Amino acid sequence: MMKNAVIIVAGGTGSRMGNFIPKQFLLIKNKPVLMHAIEKFVKFDNTLDIILALPRNQIQTWKKLCAEYEFQYKHTTVIGGITRFHSVKNALEKISNEHKIIAVHDGVRPLVKIETIKKCFELATEKGSAIPVIQINESLRRIQGSTNEIINRDGIYIVQTPQVFISDIIINSYKQAYIPEFTDDASVVEKSGYSINYTEGHRENIKITFPADINFVEKFI
Repeated sequence: MMKNAVIIVAGGTGSRMGNFIPKQFLLIKNKPVLMHAIEKFVKFDNTLDIILALPRNQIQTWKKLCAEYEFQYKHTTVIGGITRFHSVKNALEKISNEHKIIAVHDGVRPLVKIETIKKCFELATEKGSAIPVIQINESLRRIQGSTNEIINRDGIYIVQTPQVFISDIIINSYKQAYIPEFTDDASVVEKSGYSINYTEGHRENIKITFPADINFVEKFI
């Protein structure tokens, strides 16, 4: 039987949090953020192969946290790269011919809904790719030096994860050389000539970046 997999990318350092603890290891409701994120995918499908990309210097810390919190969900850990692109590329080396659908998710998005994961997997199965997006509800302004101008927000969306693809599409896309414009998996896949399909995400699915984000996430977990 064909299997599916999820790559969890967790390469944060905590610098913008003003904290020496990497943000994926910060505690929310007495459990590291990263564990909350992984558990969402286990609840969605407990047969998923889980591949976790972590910086080399964080792997031992993660192992200790797994023992301390009795986190026993089976997963494979790989060494992350200097960018998100390189981390995903390293993780893809663990993908085999038996994998049909591959998802990539930020390890610091613990509030992703199982419904969103399900929609992305279903759309990717049907059309080859799927990313969750939400509309912008704020005004936008471009500031360059001493000048600034309003940006028309019509048709502008915020992109979230998981980003989900048929395995051949994402594997072939990550064979190309890295460029700075690769900010997520969709940008990599699109550069290879594949189309990107979107589905509605949800606003709670934030990427923890700043201290206030922790308080926000705690209210929902």
